[in-house]
Amino acid sequence: MTKKSFFLFLLISVLFTSCIPIKDLVYLQDKNGSDEQTTIAAVESKPYRLQVNDVLSINIKAIDPKLVSIFNTTENQSSQTGKSEAGLYFDGFTVDDHGNIRMPILGEINVIGYTLEEVRVKIEKKLLEEYFKSEANIFVTVKLAGFRYTINGEVGSTGTKILFKDNVNILEAVANAGDITTVGNRKEVTVIRQTPTGVQMHDIDLTDVNVMKSPYYYLQPNDYIYVKPLRQKTWGTGQTGIQSIGTIITLLSLATTVYLIIK
Repeated sequence: MTKKSFFLFLLISVLFTSCIPIKDLVYLQDKNGSDEQTTIAAVESKPYRLQVNDVLSINIKAIDPKLVSIFNTTENQSSQTGKSEAGLYFDGFTVDDHGNIRMPILGEINVIGYTLEEVRVKIEKKLLEEYFKSEANIFVTVKLAGFRYTINGEVGSTGTKILFKDNVNILEAVANAGDITTVGNRKEVTVIRQTPTGVQMHDIDLTDVNVMKSPYYYLQPNDYIYVKPLRQKTWGTGQTGIQSIGTIITLLSLATTVYLIIK
């Protein structure tokens, strides 16, 4: 093999190995090769069970607002819309290390392992048994004070994020973090989930449309997402063909300059 052929082979090899193919960048591809419209069965989403350090927003209403005003915090008496994250943190009800929340008048209520609906029923039952009659038409609302998750790795904006939604899927969480960068591995996105039985860890492929069948497609509060980098990031040869050619030209120019100096 001549030197010319060798350098040409080296150039082509670097271009093919350093460039990131389009199939690694596109989300939700039908990898079965079917051109027909894809229908994905709905994922069965289990209700979230409360854990330590969760923050709840609880609002109690009645026909006469004065009857329940003492049970509500100052923030809860005002409009529920437009609350700041800091306001929810300070005026919400935090689940302590013993699994309890502490409410005005009602005192400590154990909520660890309960769903939001179960907590609502529990508070409503306690109010009707100890303080009100059914004619008062007590109406209790229990929500998480924002859907909190943490994302790290190759995304536009890392850190802990809060979305004011009841359900959040992995694609919405990634979009809220500024999307995965070009050198982020969309085929191996790790979701770390804390459960009452321990920590669960699972890799999902966001380039495959069947990811929507995964139990990890819909996140749970306090999930941790990690996006791994592609090998191309460590090689430093460029993410596109033009960048790779520029890198090769720079290296060849440097090598030529060094050779001429030595000669």
